[in-house]
This record gives sequence, C-alpha cells and structure tokens, in this order.
Amino acid sequence: MSEINQQEQNHSEHFVKKNQKQITAFLVILVLIVGGYFGYMEFYQKPREIKAADAMFAAENYFFQDSSKLVLNGDGTSKGVLYIIKTYSGTKAENLANFYAGVSYYKLGDLNKSIQYLKDFSTDAKQIQSIAYGTLGDAYADLKKNTEALDYYKKAGANFPEDEVISSEYLFRAAQLQEVLGKTDDAVSIYKDIKAKYPKTEIGLNVDKFIFKLKVQP
Repeated sequence: MSEINQQEQNHSEHFVKKNQKQITAFLVILVLIVGGYFGYMEFYQKPREIKAADAMFAAENYFFQDSSKLVLNGDGTSKGVLYIIKTYSGTKAENLANFYAGVSYYKLGDLNKSIQYLKDFSTDAKQIQSIAYGTLGDAYADLKKNTEALDYYKKAGANFPEDEVISSEYLFRAAQLQEVLGKTDDAVSIYKDIKAKYPKTEIGLNVDKFIFKLKVQP
C-alpha cells in the first residue's frame, strides 16, 4: 500500500471513529424512514386502494348508465364518488372519482362544481384526459368564459392526436367559438388544421363548407 493510500485510509478511519455516533444515528433514521414507507404502503395505503376500488364499482356502473345523481351520491346501499373523494384521498380511485364527479356535475348543469372536480383530475390515459379537458372547455364556454374555454378546447384537441375523432371534435368546438367571438382568421386557421390532420373524420370531410362560408363573408 502506498504512503498516500495509507494516509487516506487513516483519515477515513479517524473520521468514522470521530463521527461514529452521528453516522449510527443517521443509519438508524434511514432504516426507520425506509421501513416506515414500506409499512405505510403495505399496511395502510394498499388496503385503502382496495377498499376505494371496491366502492367505485357501483358508481362506475351508474356513470355508464348516465345516472349522474346516483354517480355522485350513491343509491343508499352503495356509495357515490363524493364519498370516495372524501374518504379515500390520495388513492387512484379518488383521482378517477374526480373525473366522474366533474362529468356528472356538468350533465346536471352545475358548471362550477364540474370545473372544480375536473381540475383535480389527471391521468396518463390520454383519451380520458382529452375528454376531461374538453368537458372543462364546455363548462367554461357555458359560463361565457371564452378565454379559458378556448384554452381547454385546444388542449383537448392536441392532447392525443392519434384519436382523430376526439381531437377533431374539440378543435372544431374551438373554431366555432372563435367564430362566435368574431375571430374569423383564427377560426379558418383551425378549420384548415382539422382538414390537414383529420381529413377522414366526419368533421374533416365537411370542414370545407365552414372555411368557404367565412371566406366569402363581407
């Protein structure tokens, strides 16, 4: 062993001996933190995820039956999504419940609550996220908050271009809103974008008439 390496080893040993209590305390704390995290996930969070998923079963069925009030509040036997949101915060089911609540409140005409819950929702499932953005656009449009509505319609249209039907639909709503606001050039630009990207969709096949109408207006 070289003299330099010997000096380094001696220095390290001296450091360990000098700070042994602090090092031991740090390692104990690290073990407690790691053990506590796994214990939390295994014995607290995992059972909550299972219970929340079970509670969601009836609410999901009502959602697909378009029974918005039952989705929100349950049927007296099974719980609704509002209970799940309140009881199982931080779970995957609670996140999805925000989506169901937001869409259901929109269908019931409670636009502010629809916005509140949809803003608390996010997902990597791009089609569902696009619908969430689009519903936010609809809610803001109904409230005459056109800047916010346009923003969310454009987000919905751009979020998952692989789904040509959803993307073309929300871009079309953005263009229609631009027309209402008198922004003809912006509307035409969006219509042309639809035609270029989604020519085989129903909207893409019929978009020329909207472009022509705006171009011939005085």
